[in-house]
Amino acid sequence: QVQLVESGGGLVQAGGSLRLSCAASGLTFRINAMGWYRQAPGKQRELVAITSRGGSTNYTDSVKGRFTISRDNAKTTVSLEMNSLKPEDTAVYYCYGRDTYAPRDYWGQGTQVTVSS
Repeated sequence: QVQLVESGGGLVQAGGSLRLSCAASGLTFRINAMGWYRQAPGKQRELVAITSRGGSTNYTDSVKGRFTISRDNAKTTVSLEMNSLKPEDTAVYYCYGRDTYAPRDYWGQGTQVTVSS
């Protein structure tokens, strides 16, 4: 199996920056795409950013130009650099991994990001 463990997050003022990281362990060769989702109170979980094993990236419109997703060469760690944070970015952020060989998704435990106004 695959385990995803997030680090980073916390409390920051509007306009500030945070960096989230996620380390995969276990059968990491199974992971294709990796990315980040978030879920704010009372809202559905939404995709924030995702990167394929080949390096292509996709962002939700609300974070374009502010957030940057990156992945290490070993393809086992994915990071999310978040700049110009806004109160509406406040949410629990979840690391995500997609299995290459089976219809299976992997999730981290989530890390809280709180942006104060």
